[in-house]
Amino acid sequence: MTETEPTLDAITIGRACVDLYADQVGCRMEDALSFSKYVGGCPTNIAIGGARLGLNMALLSRVGADQHGTFVRETLEAEGVQTFALGTDPERLTAMAFLGLEDDRNFPLLFARTDCADAALDEDDVDPEIIARARAVLVTGTHFSQPHLEAASRKAMAAARAAGRKVVFDIDYRPNLWGLGGAGQGDVRFVADAAVTARVQSILPGCDVIVGTDEELHIAGGSTDTREALRAIRARSDALIVFKTGPKGCVVYDGDIPENLDDGISSPGFPVEVFNVLGAGDGFMAGFLRGYLRDLPLTECCRIANACGALAVSRHGCAPSYPTWDELQVFFQRGIQSPRLREDDVLEHVHWATTRRRAWVDVCALALDHRAQFEDMAAELDADPAAISRFKALGLQAALAARTDGISLGTLLDGRYGQSALFEAERHGIWIGRPVEQPGSCPIAFEGKPSLGVEIGAWPRDHVAKCLIFYDTADDATLKAEQIAQMKRLQSAARDTGHEFLLEIISRAPNRSATETGNALDEIYRAGIRPDWWKLAEQADAGWAHIDTVIQKHDPWCRGVLMLGLDAPLETLSQSLERAARVGIVKGFAVGRTIFGDVARAWLAGEIQDDRAVSEMAHRFRHLIGKWKSARTVETAASPRAALARQ
Repeated sequence: MTETEPTLDAITIGRACVDLYADQVGCRMEDALSFSKYVGGCPTNIAIGGARLGLNMALLSRVGADQHGTFVRETLEAEGVQTFALGTDPERLTAMAFLGLEDDRNFPLLFARTDCADAALDEDDVDPEIIARARAVLVTGTHFSQPHLEAASRKAMAAARAAGRKVVFDIDYRPNLWGLGGAGQGDVRFVADAAVTARVQSILPGCDVIVGTDEELHIAGGSTDTREALRAIRARSDALIVFKTGPKGCVVYDGDIPENLDDGISSPGFPVEVFNVLGAGDGFMAGFLRGYLRDLPLTECCRIANACGALAVSRHGCAPSYPTWDELQVFFQRGIQSPRLREDDVLEHVHWATTRRRAWVDVCALALDHRAQFEDMAAELDADPAAISRFKALGLQAALAARTDGISLGTLLDGRYGQSALFEAERHGIWIGRPVEQPGSCPIAFEGKPSLGVEIGAWPRDHVAKCLIFYDTADDATLKAEQIAQMKRLQSAARDTGHEFLLEIISRAPNRSATETGNALDEIYRAGIRPDWWKLAEQADAGWAHIDTVIQKHDPWCRGVLMLGLDAPLETLSQSLERAARVGIVKGFAVGRTIFGDVARAWLAGEIQDDRAVSEMAHRFRHLIGKWKSARTVETAASPRAALARQ
């Protein structure tokens, strides 16, 4: 085989499935009422964990030609995992696993893997040239449980060795996936079986790294005495042995097995409260690979791995709980503020902000979420209120007609009059914001169900909860306290349901200073509120500079600012957008009445028909998009910082 320089850090091989995690904690899986959907499977989890830590990862597996398979593929791609070796099986369904959190010791696990896609992997799926592109190949124990799976994994190992690459073996022992125990015993961690031990031991000589818990080492070593099991493994392999010891961390053996097992290479574990152990070992493995494949000292490999495992056990889900590299640095710098890591607001914010799935570049949104303004207009013109919904659908048509390359098309739409338009917008994959506030309310009152979390939880995951707030630093202290409390409600609901949220800040103060908006943002940040987006009015240069400073100080991971229009004349707004486009923190605009105001009035009055309304709105929207794009092009050429801010 021709020697080539690797372009990937690792290829992981094996299970790729959908994990359905019970949302209810502290009950039997039989009593769970709802489940959250994540990707799962040991090698899939490790690939995502490694990608979050900055490794260039790929997954070799199969998914079905079904909705779950699409979900797995799209999630991997959004996480930065290469999927060129992820096949689509037209005959089999994507595997599933149901997981429960009964208490801090019992985690029921039910595999739905009968004739599933990833279990049909065979030798033909393994291309030696692809294997040679990675510094390491990671194989997992489950994919040696059937002859065709074993053949595929062994072919990958042989290709890696032929290319001078590393072979990493995660023992990943699931007894019932080896046919030991009943279908409902997925959480059973160890069943002694001589045939399985023999199979696993035949793998060991071809490995450079072997990783397992005590139960996994016991099956590999053929003994429930951990030291004897390790000695048996060492007799068959010179590999680096990584012994995962749970809360204590891990111990690594690069030579003979010592009398005292604690005498290996190690780094202390992190004393955190266990919320969910499922998938923690995969997070650990991703962390170890980050150090190992970057040639770091083994003690540092252990430290990274232990930290990843600690963060994983503190959260709901497997892959979604794994840290990013930025998050890991924050964790190391701050230390453990509370054993309940999921209650560390700073750490949880960094986790959320650095794992957001889609990058939005230059958002150009047509704001159609107005409700009171449309109601007033319809009443004034004696128009049927039902026409408001039809007009919003026309507005979306106009936005789609104005779509151009190089921008992220967006819209703001409400559920009261814009429901059908929201359905259509979702099909086009555009940026979507939805209002949650009652129009004109101050202090904020929310629309919809009394429970804001229930209201937002029914939305598609990519919809952004938008809230307009009248806020000035000179407001009465009681009013500001009420506003802050409501913003915290919104933040809590959005984070709990996995939605981004946007705060639109409007000042009603006369003769406000150039720094008023930035000062208002500073107060909101100091109250512990960190929105994903801001929507702000035009600012003087000093105002934008102050806003940029405030946001970078409090939340460098903020998505940025969208500029609003406030019904300004088209040419006036065009000039404002051209100036704002040169500000790094401003990532786009969301403009409404400037585009649709007089068009809506004429349409509701019966003076123009649908085609004319769509054409006029599309023309104005396209004009603003062009102004934005041309200004961004000029600024990108002039300012590397602005280009970086758009990433």
